Amino acid sequence: MNTTPTSSRLHIALFGRRNAGKSSLINALTNQEVALVSDIAGTTTDPVSKAMEILPIGPVVIIDTAGLDDVGPLGELRVKKTYEVLNKTDLAILVIDGTEGVTEFEEKILQIITEKNIPVVGVINKKDLSNYSQLQKKEWEKRLNLKLIEVSARNKEGIEELKMMIIKKAPSDDSIKLVGDLIKTGDLVILVVPIDKAAPKGRLILPQQQTIRDILDTGGIALVVKDTELDKALKSINNKPSLVITDSQVFNKVGAIVPPDIPLTSFSILFARYKGDLEELVKGVRVIEKLKEGDKVLIAEGCTHHRQEDDIGTVKIPRWLRQKTGKNLQFSWSSGMTFPADLESYSLIVHCGACMLNRREMLYRISYAKEKKIPIVNYGILIAYVNGLLPRAIEIFKEAKRIYEEE
Repeated sequence: MNTTPTSSRLHIALFGRRNAGKSSLINALTNQEVALVSDIAGTTTDPVSKAMEILPIGPVVIIDTAGLDDVGPLGELRVKKTYEVLNKTDLAILVIDGTEGVTEFEEKILQIITEKNIPVVGVINKKDLSNYSQLQKKEWEKRLNLKLIEVSARNKEGIEELKMMIIKKAPSDDSIKLVGDLIKTGDLVILVVPIDKAAPKGRLILPQQQTIRDILDTGGIALVVKDTELDKALKSINNKPSLVITDSQVFNKVGAIVPPDIPLTSFSILFARYKGDLEELVKGVRVIEKLKEGDKVLIAEGCTHHRQEDDIGTVKIPRWLRQKTGKNLQFSWSSGMTFPADLESYSLIVHCGACMLNRREMLYRISYAKEKKIPIVNYGILIAYVNGLLPRAIEIFKEAKRIYEEE
């Protein structure tokens, strides 16, 4: 709990041609030999990430990418990976080789960055090796409609100015809370955490950790219990809790124990709102009633993990959906940082709680599914729905409740 997870850090990615000095620039920014540097074009083959702190922004992840002008079959795959990084980029740094100037590659990537509404910082690297004039610099700025900062990654010249520009351009939205806007100082929140064979040994999983921290940051009181001790815990406290948050997999059991006048939701539903678009995900759950025999369902997870017996993504959700619909549905799975591009054959996407993805990546996945007209729902919403508890679980989210009832 002492380390900010990657998914909660601002993602800063560097884009540019091969040998523009992106890796050298990352090393200069971090003051570490993070990225491999070479005079050979195409040294960086896959995105490389480094977690660090940039004050006053706080925790960030800096991502190095392959050159946009990479060639050959492998080069095309590397460029594709580079463009995929944009889906999780909060702030882009466009790196221009000062010895070469602005080309169509910079114009193309800048256009895509702009279309995705990603703030961008422009950098001319290799100032120490270049002989461009200030007139040429102004022409490049006019061509890109972007202010360009001059740096030398090798000599670390202009690095502080670049950091100041990163701080200035970095997006910030402190209004997005996990649970802090649902409670007030002094409120008691009970968190139900089942400890079974799927639970990691000796620690809590990330969504549970982050929820506890947000409660503490708000001045609330967090009481953590297993589902087997929930009834005893409720009877032992004098004050009624303001909220109960449960692991989705014991939603049915917890719903039967918690009195109807106490608000109840799940970690996964909180993350659906915190990381994505709760209303859009709630819309998606209604499609379950309309699934037909043989329809294909994609189950997507943002991480890779060892599959346990009775795994939620590969075993439980397919079983629940078949039981709920009475149909023989067909299932496919994806995991990790790559989201399938060919969604057209699916009738529904069921996504995990996205604790390992940043908000921009999850919003991209939701918007891409929406663009392809494929309904999408997340684990927590689906589990609450199949257990008949969804109206109660989203009661505290008025707009989501309204949309669910209208749908």
